Amino acid sequence: MTQPTVVLRPQGPVEPPGRQVLGLAAVGVGGFVLAAVYQLSGSRQLGIPCLLHATTGLNCPFCGGTRMAAALLRGDLVAAWHFNPVVLVIGPLIGVAVGYQLLAWALERTRLVRLPRLRPDPRLVDRAIKVLAVVLLVYGVARNLN
Repeated sequence: MTQPTVVLRPQGPVEPPGRQVLGLAAVGVGGFVLAAVYQLSGSRQLGIPCLLHATTGLNCPFCGGTRMAAALLRGDLVAAWHFNPVVLVIGPLIGVAVGYQLLAWALERTRLVRLPRLRPDPRLVDRAIKVLAVVLLVYGVARNLN
């Protein structure tokens, strides 16, 4: 098996980013746009209410995500950690992977350089999604035990 290499001034067709990468990028950008609106709304604190919290009073694993992102936009890491530590840790990891994929595509599309693309084994992705679901479920239960 040959190792992927960096190619200067690549030629030929360019593989577009996958739908999952574009979807994750859209969710991330949309989340920060929502956080900016929330932050700029001042005393009105505009945001998307959590249906689970609105109907049951329980916090879902994502509750506090908008306030966390707004705190990050203010540069307040302590407040961001307080609002949702799990998303604060997992979000940047996913953001870096998605950002790298988009950067690699953009650089190749402009014919500057071809960087190796991330191509994780589908079984690894499946396991990672299952582990993430368990982590979020455990966190969702644990945060409501207080």
